Amino acid sequence: MSKRKTRTWDSLKRVAVIGSYLPRRCGIATFSKDTVDSLVAASDGKTEVWAVAMNDRPEGYRYPQDVKFEINETRIADYKLAADFLNMSKVDVVSLQHEYGIFGGDYGVYVLDLIRRLRAPVVTTLHTVLKEPDEGQYKTMLKLAEASDRMIVLSETGRQFMQEVYGIGPDKVTHIGHGIPDVPFVDPNYYKDQFGVEGRRVILTFGLLSPGKGIEYMIEAMPEVVEKYPDAVYMVLGATHPGVLAHQGEEYRNGLKRRVAELNLQDHVMFINKFVELQELCEFLGCADVYVTPYLGEGQIVSGTLAYALGAGKAVISTPYYYATEMLDGNRGICVPFRDSQTLSHSINHLFENEIERHAMRKKAYAYTRQLVWSSSGASYLDLFADVQQEREKSPKPSFVVHHHQKKIPHIEELSEIKLDHLMVLTDDTGVFKHAKYTVPDRTQGYRTDDNARALITVMMARDHLPSGTGCTRLATRYLSFLDDAWDPKTGRFRNHLSFDRVWHEEIESEDCHGRALWALGMAVAHSQSRGHIALAQNLFHQGLPAMETLASPSAWAYGLIGIHGYLRRFSGDSAVRRLREQLAAQLFHAFEENATDDWLWLSPILTWGNARLPHALLLSGRWMFHNEMIDYALRVLEWLWSVETSQDPNGNTYFAPIGTHGWLTHGSPDGKARFDQPPLEASCMIDACLEAHRVTTDRKWLDRAFLCLNWYLGENDLRLPLYDPSTGGCADGLRAQGINENQGAEATLAWLLSLVSMYDHSLETLEGPAADEARANKIEKAPPTTSPASSNTNSTPNTNTAATSSTSATDSKDKNVKTKIKARKIRPSASRASSKSTNAPNS
Repeated sequence: MSKRKTRTWDSLKRVAVIGSYLPRRCGIATFSKDTVDSLVAASDGKTEVWAVAMNDRPEGYRYPQDVKFEINETRIADYKLAADFLNMSKVDVVSLQHEYGIFGGDYGVYVLDLIRRLRAPVVTTLHTVLKEPDEGQYKTMLKLAEASDRMIVLSETGRQFMQEVYGIGPDKVTHIGHGIPDVPFVDPNYYKDQFGVEGRRVILTFGLLSPGKGIEYMIEAMPEVVEKYPDAVYMVLGATHPGVLAHQGEEYRNGLKRRVAELNLQDHVMFINKFVELQELCEFLGCADVYVTPYLGEGQIVSGTLAYALGAGKAVISTPYYYATEMLDGNRGICVPFRDSQTLSHSINHLFENEIERHAMRKKAYAYTRQLVWSSSGASYLDLFADVQQEREKSPKPSFVVHHHQKKIPHIEELSEIKLDHLMVLTDDTGVFKHAKYTVPDRTQGYRTDDNARALITVMMARDHLPSGTGCTRLATRYLSFLDDAWDPKTGRFRNHLSFDRVWHEEIESEDCHGRALWALGMAVAHSQSRGHIALAQNLFHQGLPAMETLASPSAWAYGLIGIHGYLRRFSGDSAVRRLREQLAAQLFHAFEENATDDWLWLSPILTWGNARLPHALLLSGRWMFHNEMIDYALRVLEWLWSVETSQDPNGNTYFAPIGTHGWLTHGSPDGKARFDQPPLEASCMIDACLEAHRVTTDRKWLDRAFLCLNWYLGENDLRLPLYDPSTGGCADGLRAQGINENQGAEATLAWLLSLVSMYDHSLETLEGPAADEARANKIEKAPPTTSPASSNTNSTPNTNTAATSSTSATDSKDKNVKTKIKARKIRPSASRASSKSTNAPNS
């Protein structure tokens, strides 16, 4: 039996229960309803719980508000629609109540199509576990287990069968007993008068009536009981099972009544032909002196009626089916042979004769079943759901299997089309909206300088790869205007958050935001073809530079450095900017040297996102400043970061798996990195860093890695789900354990677009022939020289695959002769660089 844990379930926002549901008349319908109610109660209403109901008739039922979706069990299309509904509802866990007969298809296989499509973890409660299944039942159970994150059995015998018969062990199967209502331990005489049996000895059986219940054997036992106890009465409570009623009518019930008449037991056997609500059922149970389940076969692995009777503190006599044998062990009841009326009557008489023994049995049953009351069961379910949710976060489950094959690096024509449609949707006259609800801009969240900075870079870079710029200049004007308005001359910093009503909400400006604004302005200076854009961007850039010397965030330094390099592509002779580059590069390099260790090559004890921007900035600085030790160190850090942010599929193929936002990665943490939610921004940062590493080393592996990061957006990830939506041009906000976050906000969409245009830019650098000459003629970017100036005192020169201009060579020669403040320690070059003849801020 699962033990209760003291914990909270804050992560469980929504749980859906799939199964038949009241007012449909079947045991699983009652169980499903009780499960929903118990989960709500156990979570104090903090977890939203609702049901997906299985219909066995086309018209369905008049369900309560608990039911949010209905499935016609015979229509396979309904199962697919239900999966879509659950996925869009963003449920955290799905609880499936499984019985072969309530789902469509041979052996109920239709439900497999549903749960395989679900993004949320699936916990399946097994109401039937067969000891001797036929081939179809066996295969269905194995497929069900494969598609479920965890399976619940309602008895220990069920767990044993799952292990011995199906080979499914305890890591997959959990035992949580059948829940019961919490009723008081009362004297049976308390309720007898309301049913007209006051002063009589009451024997009770309840449940939906059907052949196999063995009621006829209890009727055959009654003459001997009545002979000794003339006041005895046997109450048979329950409507005929709907399935039996549909095919056989009331033939079974009428046959029982005829036998009662033949035995002259009309005054001693009562048939109550109705489906009773819980309160009335508890009152019927309350009036019983002895409860009987005379079932005919041993295969029943669970019985809700038996659990209810024991939970009410009844003295129970039962045939030895699996569940009864387990539950009545320890003198909590009496087992009698199957189809044995005589032993049945003797056992009943024995309990009537021995009142002390009967009451002792009642007390044992009542005490044992306190662990089964729904309040306890509901908490056990929530414990398990939370465990499964955490397991899914750590061990992602792909939506489908992808067979990876070694492939060549894609050529430029294999890259996706640059599509700005969704960026335009997100942009109004002010700038780009921060968030979206699915694909619709969310005005309530306003705008961010961070996103408008990225948007400015995106359209500046994309213009060179789109016919006639496709509106890029107009968009750039809007984003540049936003940055101009974001500038706060009082603080000398850029503000970040602007509400929809155009009010800045900033008490303390973000350091990283300031760095990103300078990044965007520097790139605008480098890429723009508009004199007006260049002039405004240059002016804002220079106004923002002094604050860079006061910032303490390494991430802000990195963004500022990348922006400075963009600026220097056009104005390479700006000495003041070059000196600031040296200062910031030295600060960043020192931060790594002072804080990184051999096993943790990072400058802080936690890795968040935007990580690759830091080695990217060091690579740029080292390449343009001819500081090979800085380059080698940056490559070493990037290599380590790559090892942290990748994983391997079962075939040994590497794919990108960035650190998740739900916990990040802390040095020394025994839990390792958080697997989810994976942010698209991290892929963009890693692509830029890998492309810069490829420029520096010409080692092909860095280009391979850049494409692996790009393919993360296209489905080569932990869940094998694409985040990029080619129909809109937008990108999902993240990869969650349950699937993609279907909101297509600015940060994610711009991360995808920046990744793509960076790949386009790099592909142009590697083109050859007249087309390449024409393409490069339209580019402003100038690369550093292939050899360092004669005055350089470095041991080796940075490798590059582009030619340098004489002006760049001259200015970088001056740059090299400037004595920097960097106190670099000797770093051993990475293997890839040595062998090649050419080789944290949460709001990044």
